[in-house]
Amino acid sequence: MRYELYYWPSIQGRGEFVRLALEEAGARYSDMAREHGTAAMMAMMEQGKAAMRPFAPPFLKAGRQIIGQTANILFFLGPRHGLAPASEAGRLWVHQLQLTIADLVQEVHDTHHPLGPTLYYEDQRPAAKKRTAEFWDDRVPKYLGYFEDLLADNGGRYIAGRSLTYIDLSLFQIVAGLRYAFPKRMAKFEPGISGLIGLHDRIAARPNIEAYLASSRRIPFNEEGIFRHYRELDL
Repeated sequence: MRYELYYWPSIQGRGEFVRLALEEAGARYSDMAREHGTAAMMAMMEQGKAAMRPFAPPFLKAGRQIIGQTANILFFLGPRHGLAPASEAGRLWVHQLQLTIADLVQEVHDTHHPLGPTLYYEDQRPAAKKRTAEFWDDRVPKYLGYFEDLLADNGGRYIAGRSLTYIDLSLFQIVAGLRYAFPKRMAKFEPGISGLIGLHDRIAARPNIEAYLASSRRIPFNEEGIFRHYRELDL
């Protein structure tokens, strides 16, 4: 099967978690908006009165199925490409963890847009500074500390079971994104999450991921996506 991934063509965003899974799996896929423009994506979202049309990207077309929401897409792809546990309990556990990642991603976004996505960053800079301070004082230790503990409890190599799953790929992206957005803060924080840093480095060295990161398919981080670098927030 050749998948069709629909997401914004100029940012990593939430679609990057899906791209990483597809790349690690060596799956055949087309990044439709990058290859054919956003009109192709919008056409899929506006299919008349289709009862199951997606609300927003990312969404994946797999044969006749259209699956939306990052965690839901990964829940679909995981068992089909050896990136999820074999048991139902294990698959639900990894899905649960991915939903926790989704919560964290929203909090990352809210560091630079605490008053909402319709306002420019420049219109909410004071609130962003306050939100970012709270994020690093309280939320980052809570989230990353949780995953660090899970990694240690599972033996230190992967988060769930003895094999790589899509949650490990997602945590790679979290570390990479926080390093881009908050390099100074992450440099101070990383000694306390050595397990997650090791996981990040192992993922980056996997052949398919290493090739992807070096390719033009990997969109660079920028100030339009979730992870944005603003010097005044990285103290």
